[in-house]
Amino acid sequence: MKKMAAGSFKIHCLAVMDEVQAKRESVVITKRGKPVAKLIPADNDADDIYNFLAGKGAITGDVVSPAISKEEWGKLR
Repeated sequence: MKKMAAGSFKIHCLAVMDEVQAKRESVVITKRGKPVAKLIPADNDADDIYNFLAGKGAITGDVVSPAISKEEWGKLR
C-alpha cells in the first residue's frame, strides 16, 4: 500500500485517483506523518450502504396522528 503526504496528494489528486483505479491499489494519505484518509478503488459490483433497505418496508397504519389519545396522555401524568 502506497503512502502519500496530503500536500502531494492535493497537487496530484486526479493522477493518483487514476492510478488507484488502474492498478487497484490503495493509497494512504498522511498529514504530518500520521494516516488521515485512505483512497481505495471503488467496486461496481459492491453493494452500496445507502438505500440498501429501499423497498423492503411497508407503512401499515396512520403515520401522522398521535400514537395515543389526549385522554390516554392525561392518564400518564
